[in-house]
Amino acid sequence: MPRILIVEDEDIIRSAVRKLLQHAGYEVADAVSVEEAEGLEPDGFDLVITDLRLPGAAGTEMINRAPNTPVLIMTSYASLRSAVDSMKMGAVDYIAKPFDHDEMLAAVENILARKDSDADRQNGDEPSRETGSVASDPSAIMFGQCEPMQKVFTLIRKVAPTETTVLINGESGTGKELAARALHLLSPRATKPLISVNCAAIPESLIESELFGHEKGSFTGAVSARTGLIEAADGGSLFLDEIGELPAEAQARLLRVLQESEIRKVGATQSRKVDVRMIAATHRNLKAMTRTGEFREDLYYRLNVMQIRLPPLRERRADILGLASRFLKRQANKLGRPELSLSPEAMQALERHRWPGNVRELENAIERASILTDGDIITPSVLDLDSDSGDEYIPETLVEGDNEQTPARDPDSANDLSLEDYFQHFVLENQDRMSETELAQKLGISRKSLWERRQRLGIPRKKTSGT
Repeated sequence: MPRILIVEDEDIIRSAVRKLLQHAGYEVADAVSVEEAEGLEPDGFDLVITDLRLPGAAGTEMINRAPNTPVLIMTSYASLRSAVDSMKMGAVDYIAKPFDHDEMLAAVENILARKDSDADRQNGDEPSRETGSVASDPSAIMFGQCEPMQKVFTLIRKVAPTETTVLINGESGTGKELAARALHLLSPRATKPLISVNCAAIPESLIESELFGHEKGSFTGAVSARTGLIEAADGGSLFLDEIGELPAEAQARLLRVLQESEIRKVGATQSRKVDVRMIAATHRNLKAMTRTGEFREDLYYRLNVMQIRLPPLRERRADILGLASRFLKRQANKLGRPELSLSPEAMQALERHRWPGNVRELENAIERASILTDGDIITPSVLDLDSDSGDEYIPETLVEGDNEQTPARDPDSANDLSLEDYFQHFVLENQDRMSETELAQKLGISRKSLWERRQRLGIPRKKTSGT
């Protein structure tokens, strides 16, 4: 059983990640600082997962304290540059907060599979076909038994081993990032980094610097040279999510990367070659955007060499109950309630619902119902899928108020929250005294990402008295 060490000073996140990994079958230890982790002999673990910012020494110090153990860095989009720097220092990968469970598990399995493959090569053995089952097939990462998803899996199997640029198209919540991860893990580049960038989450004024890097003094505030995310992906894959949000100047620069396989930092006079496999994703119609001038036509055709369309959940009716079953099993393990199940009426309600938020909405509905149900049987009333109100439903038990039937909050219950619960808990407790900008900054995400998560989790923005 692989042993994993978590170094994280926030109790809620540390507890959530520990329980996630334990339920996945790993042996887990944790610490709140580098100093405490050192007492646990970190080099004896198979993987160290550490936050970038910790009290005392930074999380990157774990790279020096455990030189023989791979280190996965957790960071926020606000610290994305630091994550790139940490990879240059020797971290094997990074994962941006807030992340979902599948993303974390896939990252862990990929790193452990790489470690086993490296050990096989050092021993003169051929890597086992069973090593790192996550990389063996798309179905190890994504679920889909219906015909449309089987076609997606077939495309991924055929395209992944090539160097072809891929454009993933699909509505929000359909699993575009999971498809990109499958393409990377099934490719010859699987042992190299997969750098994921949400183009909508980076301010327009910083996007070129983030992607291409910059030289010292190239603009106000550039006090030192920075490596861009494209250069950080050298030898691996670059996943550009929501590429339709890329500004015009960055589009022109990206076109050169695709045409010439070279980048030039902001403020630099010389270009340098990069070896990057490009994977892009969007929920927008890029072809229509080329007609309005919002997106470069030449870039569109460079990206659209091979297109993979992820079907919305309403076109995957045969998968709804299978997905719900997987999500329910995960929640049952997390909550210690193995008898949780769906009533026949709840199953019918799930199959009838249109799922505008797709797989992500289904996962959230199952998580919410698992928490709110009083017994072991989830009924349609607990799922609450038919609300017609303008704002999405917020369970009363998650909102502090004067409801006498709401059980008193256990001061230690925060440690049992999942990562999604942590987001919801934080927003509900602080939105009355913080602006949207302040909330986003504290969570380490963009205002757009904050808005999207509000919609997905059903947390309406507080209306001010002037509206």
